[in-house]
Amino acid sequence: MDCDNSDATGPSSAFLYTCNGKNRSCQAFLIYKSQPPYNTISSISNLLSADPLELARINNFSSSAVFPTDKEVIVPVLCSCSGKYYQANTSYTIPSNYDTYFTIANYTYEGLATCSSLIHENNYSEFGLDIGMKLQVPLRCACPTSNQTKNGTKYLLSYLVNWGDEVRNISRRFNASTNSVTYANGFTEDNPTVFPFTTILIPLSNEPSSSQTIIHYPLPPNSSPSNPFHRIDRPGKGSQRTITIGISLLVMSFILSMVLLLYKKKIYGARKDGKEKNILSMSEEFRDRVAEVDQGLKIYKFEELRVATKDFSTGNRLSCSVYQGVLGGQVVAIKKMSKDVSNEVIFLRKTNHFNLIRLYAACKHQEGFYLIYEFMENGSLRDWLCRKDCLEVQSWNFRIQIALDVANGLHYLHNFTDPICVHKRICSSNVLLNRHLRAKIANFSCAHSAKQQEYMNSSMRLALGEKGYMAPEYIEYGLVAPEIDVYAFGVVLLELVTGKEAVFIQDEEEMQLSEAIISIMEEDDGEAELGGLIDPCLMEKCSMKLVLRLVKLSLACLEQEPESRPSMGEIVSSLLKIQVDVQKSEPYLWRGVNF
Repeated sequence: MDCDNSDATGPSSAFLYTCNGKNRSCQAFLIYKSQPPYNTISSISNLLSADPLELARINNFSSSAVFPTDKEVIVPVLCSCSGKYYQANTSYTIPSNYDTYFTIANYTYEGLATCSSLIHENNYSEFGLDIGMKLQVPLRCACPTSNQTKNGTKYLLSYLVNWGDEVRNISRRFNASTNSVTYANGFTEDNPTVFPFTTILIPLSNEPSSSQTIIHYPLPPNSSPSNPFHRIDRPGKGSQRTITIGISLLVMSFILSMVLLLYKKKIYGARKDGKEKNILSMSEEFRDRVAEVDQGLKIYKFEELRVATKDFSTGNRLSCSVYQGVLGGQVVAIKKMSKDVSNEVIFLRKTNHFNLIRLYAACKHQEGFYLIYEFMENGSLRDWLCRKDCLEVQSWNFRIQIALDVANGLHYLHNFTDPICVHKRICSSNVLLNRHLRAKIANFSCAHSAKQQEYMNSSMRLALGEKGYMAPEYIEYGLVAPEIDVYAFGVVLLELVTGKEAVFIQDEEEMQLSEAIISIMEEDDGEAELGGLIDPCLMEKCSMKLVLRLVKLSLACLEQEPESRPSMGEIVSSLLKIQVDVQKSEPYLWRGVNF
């Protein structure tokens, strides 16, 4: 629970679980105790970025019902390596001025996140949290090691320790041996001391079942926790001291967090006064529209952007309208826009997902608008695919992870936003890569609510859209639905396989990549001909079986009839299975590499 832990000398369990499993990503499960307002399928799935349909299925629970308070809820998550730790990624928008890293980690997320990992993951200072700020939240999860897999472990469950819990009882409840739980957590004894607000890993040979979960009923008012920090000792002075010290630490931590809150509230009164003065430099209409949704968005003066970008110098230019800059000691990307950006600002500040670009701030100057985003060190996917001499570009493993990241981002847009959102401009240029080559979807200027129709002629849509990525029903009828993003994702997947652009030149003729692949696959010897279109830098490590699986998944996305295309949830599931096989074939490429 300490917020001052450091991992400077190596991985620390005070952050997350070390990335030492057989696979770099896997299906994992968390236990979360329902608590208002997080006591429904939709609220818990939003908090933890879980699939609501899977959440309802595995808990055998109606999507409209309310969980009893303190009911254990099984949460399926995608667990992936990010640097030296495993984590499941989610986001949290601060709803009140009384939130700190400590309270978010230990009360909102109940110990599934840690105070130290939150501070490490976010650029805001401990006293700089404010209403509306969006935090990246890494959740504690892990993938089985090679030894665990050999012994029949398929999944690891991150279990939240509760008052009075014993390791042997938890193991028995989830049909796991005490020895396997002891090994998974590095315990030196069969029934060690375990602490509330922390997690232990439970190795499972099958998916967890709702029948294994319980409700943690509160203790009667006149009783106290019997052995809240449990140790199997005979009652005596030693065990009493363990309990007393444990409770004292919790009380002290709570008091300290409250003191910090009061201090933060005091200093933020002054800070907000300054922020309001900055906002006055913007147009009334722009300011009012943004304020309706997000009062926590930082507003910069134009002079501050000039200093940050060295007067928008060519040395700081990343593309025709995007500049690299430094604001508040943080490297950012500053994008100049000629049109009103209110809709994009409002949309991005309402969304929460690791695989969507983060918007930090905005600026209005004369007739132009400037948006300040997180800086993505490896640029666009399109540019990255052109770096043929880069070792990572030659790896199937990285390419599958990128595809999975984009699919997860779209899955979130299509299922977790309200109303359901369609990106409309999915292409390799709008997929950006950070320093760990994790992908994030960018450019939400055309994002649209689903099931709406655009009233413009087809030639206009062709002119404004991304050539080579547009679904036939969008070109012809202007129908905006999640299926048009699925279609565009199919083209991006083909780019990852071939390294070619969505529209490329062959024999002095312009060709669409999707049409070229479809044409080849319709021939009798199509699978043999396909080898000629695979990215040459991948050929030495190429498995035609893998290529065919990816191409067939892409072709399913490119079906002419929208209803015949898979959902993004189905695509994520398929890519996860493919990724496991890729990691087996390229262990030398991903071992020790930051994801």
